[in-house]
Amino acid sequence: MLKPELKSQIDKLRDRFWSGGISNPLTAIEQISYLIFMKRLEDMDNQHKRAAERRSEKYVSIFKGSDDCRWSNWIPMSAEGMLAHVRDKVFQFIKNLKGEESIFGTAMKDAVFMIPKPSLLQEAVKIIDELNISQQNLDTQGDLYEYLLSKLNTSGENGQFRTPRHIIRMMTKLVDPRIGERICDPAAGTGGFLMNAYLHILEENSCKDSIEYDEEGMPHHLPAEKLTASQRKFLKEKTLTGFDFDTTMVRIGLMNLVLHGIDKPAFIYADTLSKGFEEKEKYDVILANPPFKGSIDKSDISDQFKIKSTKTELLFVELFIRLLTTGGRCAAIVPDGVLFGSSKSHQAVRKMLVDDNQLEGIISMPSGVFRPYAGVSTAVIVFTKGGKTDKVWFYDMDADGFSLDDKRQKVPENDISDIITTWTERDLKKNPSKNDKWFLVDVSKIRENKYDLSISRYKEIEYGEVLYDSPQKITEKILSLEKEIQAEVIEVKDLL
Repeated sequence: MLKPELKSQIDKLRDRFWSGGISNPLTAIEQISYLIFMKRLEDMDNQHKRAAERRSEKYVSIFKGSDDCRWSNWIPMSAEGMLAHVRDKVFQFIKNLKGEESIFGTAMKDAVFMIPKPSLLQEAVKIIDELNISQQNLDTQGDLYEYLLSKLNTSGENGQFRTPRHIIRMMTKLVDPRIGERICDPAAGTGGFLMNAYLHILEENSCKDSIEYDEEGMPHHLPAEKLTASQRKFLKEKTLTGFDFDTTMVRIGLMNLVLHGIDKPAFIYADTLSKGFEEKEKYDVILANPPFKGSIDKSDISDQFKIKSTKTELLFVELFIRLLTTGGRCAAIVPDGVLFGSSKSHQAVRKMLVDDNQLEGIISMPSGVFRPYAGVSTAVIVFTKGGKTDKVWFYDMDADGFSLDDKRQKVPENDISDIITTWTERDLKKNPSKNDKWFLVDVSKIRENKYDLSISRYKEIEYGEVLYDSPQKITEKILSLEKEIQAEVIEVKDLL
């Protein structure tokens, strides 16, 4: 839904950073986020001042004593003067913010201003100013930042990478977060899952005739008129919680949620696998695609884990279970190895999912879903904490609407709509042919197979009848071929 001229401005902004010496997309987006926050800070201060005046209340500006840190006061400066002022004064000002506006400032304790050239800063500031971010509606503000994040096409050092938006939306539909529920992503990254959960709740509480959908199926114009004032307050202030151990991701994720209208996001710097993280049984919904960096230092792992492993893909699954309240729902992406790994730890995780919880579904995704930055084969697991596993729904996704190569161009083949439909309408009393894309597997069968959850273990392969020639005919063909070869060898010999 983003207008072409706004896309063009974002493209120009990204190009300026590339040509200005900041080629790493993550670094570029982080630095752009700082500038957007500087602009937003003055806009928010002006909004709060006008609101106080309407209530005939006294208002103390956050810029009191630091008026030269206002965006409008320093953008007329020369390029050289601007760089020195922003780096040495404005940047330090936002790092030391106190009060409600310190959400972003708190996350910036170890932030570094890395824009190296006066001309780059001046050009970037000019483009951001022309975007008129605060004058745009929340849909457009969020879309602007989402479009910027779409340029984030590299994976981080710890294996984190941006989950495609259509995959996030599919997973959100599967767990169907509702108003009044607390939603968490323990490895939140850019905040995509939290943002989509927020939009899903708005969508479900908006009259259908007011909603517009873009070409990717994302909803826009969500007034959520069905929500009460108290429900809106809960949604904006208490519904969403994100954690990440990468401070850059925390800053980017915070900005993403703020620009989508979440004024006070709980987006916290924390290593959720470490000893210092003690939360449990607090959330109703978990949506996640945690980074899988292999193994971590055993001494850093929380003592609350029952599984004895240093593999993050296994620890995160147990963490999801621990964080959920009884009856809470989870949809998470895991590498395929979690489903069939033969180690005791792998089997213990799967046994925990099947025997101690209600494992509801496994969606096997094609390996190209995370290209161009990862070719790993993954699956989505969906489960409810507690309850009893009776049958597990398996779906073999062949296509997600995009080519499965590095280009990821749009294609007509797309299983996502069918996945959502069959998930919501599945009848556990009926089991289709295992040659279909989806089928149900009885829990007893899973236990017999040492809790193997790989789709290939249960999907039936249809073998067609193959007709072979009789031994006499095969012998005659061999003799005929030998004569042809002998004749050609003689011909080559004569030529020599």
